[in-house]
Amino acid sequence: MKTMSQHSTVSGAAARPTGQPCDPATSVTRTLLAYGVLAGPCYVLVSLAQALTRDGFDLTRHAWSLLANGALGWIQITNLVLTGLMTCALAVGLRRSPSPVTGAGWAPRLIGAYGISLLAAGAFRADPALGFPIGTPETGTAVTWHGTLHFVAGVIGFGCLIAACLVLGRRFSTEGRRGWAAFSRLTGVLFLAGFLAMAAGAGAVWSNLAFTGAIVLAWAWLSALAAHLYALAAHLYRRATPARAD
Repeated sequence: MKTMSQHSTVSGAAARPTGQPCDPATSVTRTLLAYGVLAGPCYVLVSLAQALTRDGFDLTRHAWSLLANGALGWIQITNLVLTGLMTCALAVGLRRSPSPVTGAGWAPRLIGAYGISLLAAGAFRADPALGFPIGTPETGTAVTWHGTLHFVAGVIGFGCLIAACLVLGRRFSTEGRRGWAAFSRLTGVLFLAGFLAMAAGAGAVWSNLAFTGAIVLAWAWLSALAAHLYALAAHLYRRATPARAD
């Protein structure tokens, strides 16, 4: 027969909550993915707030990268650096993700490269242009070394992001996940179109708005992807954790 002490121990164990704390590895993965969820809203909202409040900035003509100039340029530089770090964290989270679609192959590397390009864009600011900041000539200005490096970082980073969209679109397609496959491919194609429009438009309203829209779409895709994988990691952990009997 069980002793009174043994009976008390069993009863106490049965009275504990059935939930178990997340294991350290899963907790780290979910934290990394959570940074990816936050990166897009952080970048877009901070950039948009500046675009609407800084003197001389015109959303229809100026790219958000120009916000790194002027007395308040440190805000956009900080924005680029922080979102770059969060995007790099997302890339690591993708590599650790339980999803076979994103956990292997080129996707984490490409998104990590995009994160590094954001860090470089913060370190090497774009040249003033098109009258911003106030006092800058409307016509062409001298191209500086940091402006050149900013442009190179953007080309490499945007190229990696486009490739990541298309790579994941193909992987989602092979998994039979048509919605995510279409979302990923459409984002990649529209972002490429927006970037080419910006490069060819030379400050035209239509080209700048097309590029701004493409940026918002790309960040929405990244954040949605991170949120999806965060929820998947939580779901798989709950399935793998046996519930205790009452």
